[in-house]
Amino acid sequence: MTTNKKELAVAALRNGTVIDRIPSSALFKAVEILGIEKLDKHVTIGNNLDSKKLGTKGIIKVADTFFPDDVINRIALIAPTAKINIIHDFEVVEKSSVTLPQTIVGIVKCDNPKCITNNEPMKTKFELVDPENRVIRCHYCGHCVSAENAHIK
Repeated sequence: MTTNKKELAVAALRNGTVIDRIPSSALFKAVEILGIEKLDKHVTIGNNLDSKKLGTKGIIKVADTFFPDDVINRIALIAPTAKINIIHDFEVVEKSSVTLPQTIVGIVKCDNPKCITNNEPMKTKFELVDPENRVIRCHYCGHCVSAENAHIK
């Protein structure tokens, strides 16, 4: 048996979710946003892998786990290029891209120092106001920010 030393050897996934094309700089924040560190399933994380589209990328494989769209789409804030692959019996049965949710709760910190969310113990809430330019607005104070510049908690 010969192996190509230039290829990354990662075990195939029988059933589960693969999140690919995550910018390397956003990989561990994606892990945190999705709560992957709390799962009791097999997880494979690769970082700084070669990518023709991104230069380097991260990838997350989670066995026997299928995230609801509203959970997986939370990473669109930090990884708009991410692709989701659903695996059943070692075969990709569904491919999709992440999309920025209409409402984002508890993930983004409001930059407005006078915002109530920075002075009271409450979750932040942002609404998508310009999908094309990826602009979100604080529900409480109206402060707007692009998703790329949003401060993730």
